[in-house]
Amino acid sequence: MRKPSRERTASSSGAGGRRNRVRTEFFDHRSTRNPLELRVGGTLDRFTLAYEAYGRMNADRSNVILLFHAMTGSQHAAGFNPDVPGLDGRWTDEVQEGWWNGFIGPGRALDTREFCVLCVNYLGGCYGSTGPASVNPATGRRWGPAFPVLRMSDIIDSQMRLLDALGIRKLHAVVGASIGGFLCLLTATRHPQRVSRVIPIGTGVETSIYQRIINFEQITAIESDPHFRGGDYYDGPGPERGLALARRIAHKTFVSLEALRERARSEVVSHKPPHGWYEMNHPVESYMLHQGDKFVRRFDANTYLRILDAWQWFDLPSEAGAADFAGLFERCRNQEFLVFSIDSDLSFYPPEQARLVQLLKRAHVPVMWITVHSDKGHDSFLIEPKLFAPHLHQILSH
Repeated sequence: MRKPSRERTASSSGAGGRRNRVRTEFFDHRSTRNPLELRVGGTLDRFTLAYEAYGRMNADRSNVILLFHAMTGSQHAAGFNPDVPGLDGRWTDEVQEGWWNGFIGPGRALDTREFCVLCVNYLGGCYGSTGPASVNPATGRRWGPAFPVLRMSDIIDSQMRLLDALGIRKLHAVVGASIGGFLCLLTATRHPQRVSRVIPIGTGVETSIYQRIINFEQITAIESDPHFRGGDYYDGPGPERGLALARRIAHKTFVSLEALRERARSEVVSHKPPHGWYEMNHPVESYMLHQGDKFVRRFDANTYLRILDAWQWFDLPSEAGAADFAGLFERCRNQEFLVFSIDSDLSFYPPEQARLVQLLKRAHVPVMWITVHSDKGHDSFLIEPKLFAPHLHQILSH
C-alpha cells in the first residue's frame, strides 16, 4: 500500500521564477472495518487520493494549509510536474505548470517558508484520485457509470482520512475558490474543531438558479453525445463533442466580457468547424471552439458529470449536519474568516458573498470581506495574485 509521505514535500517555483519540479504523492485507503460512508448510500473501503505538498510541516503539524482546487483543477497547484502516471494522456502540457504558481512559494501569499500547503485531487477526479476513469478492483474494468454517486461531503470526508494519516489534527487554514470555496465552508462547518482560518474566494453558500441552468446545459450536452453511451465509453471513442460543448458553456462564466473580447483578438478565425454547416465569422467563436477542443484532451466526461452532480445537490447545512444556516455558522465562532468577492465575477456574483458575510455576522463569527476590483472576471483568482496577496498574508501570518 502506498502511504502518504510525512516529511518529503515539494518546493514550488522560487521567487526568481525557477522551474522547480514537483511530483504527485498518493494516499491509499484500504479498510473493510472503516470504509468511507457515502452520503447518498454505499461505501468505499478502497480509494486513492492524489496530492501534492509545498513547504514542510512543523513538528506538531500545525502549519498546514489545505487548498481546494476548482471544478476542473488538480492536485498540482505549484511548481512544474511533467508527469503523473496512469492518466491515459490526460496530463497534458496545459496542466504541467501549477495552477496557483503565483500564490504559493517563498515570500508569496501562501509562504512555504512558514507553511506547508496541501492540495488534493478530489475523490471522483481524473488526475490520480479514484474516480470513474479508475479501475474498479472488484471487476478489473473502469468504474465508468458504476462509480458511486458523490456529494461534496464525501470529498471532504475522504480528505479528512488523508489528514489523519499525515497526523494533522488541526489546519492552520482552508483556502478555496469557486466550488473549492464550497469545500472550504463545508470543512469549516462539518469539522469545525479542525480549522482555524477559512478563506473562501468567489463562492457562495448554495447553488444559485443561474448556476443550476448553466450546469444543466453542460450535463445535457455530454449526455446527448452519441459516444457517451450512458458513461460506458472507455473501450471506444469518448463523448468529445459533448464535453467540448459543456466546457464552452461554462467558459463564458469564467471571464468578464471585456476579458473575453481581449483574449479573442489574438485568436485566428477558422471559418468552418469540423462539423456542421455554420461558418464562423468572429475571433470569439474561434476562441471558444479552441477552449472546448483543448479541454477534452485533459479531462474525463464522467468525472465532469460527477462533480456537476455534487454541485447541483450541494446543501451546506444538511451536509454539515445542521438544521439551518444559523445553527451551522454558530459552530464557527472560534474561527476567523476572510471572504473574497471579485466585482466582475460572472460565475459567483458578489451578492452571493454578501449573503455569506451576512450569515457569518449574524452568527457572531469574526469575518473580513474584501472585494477585488478586476476586469478579469472569475478567473482573477487564478491570474492576479497581487490583488489577493496582502490580505492573505494578513490573515495567515498572525
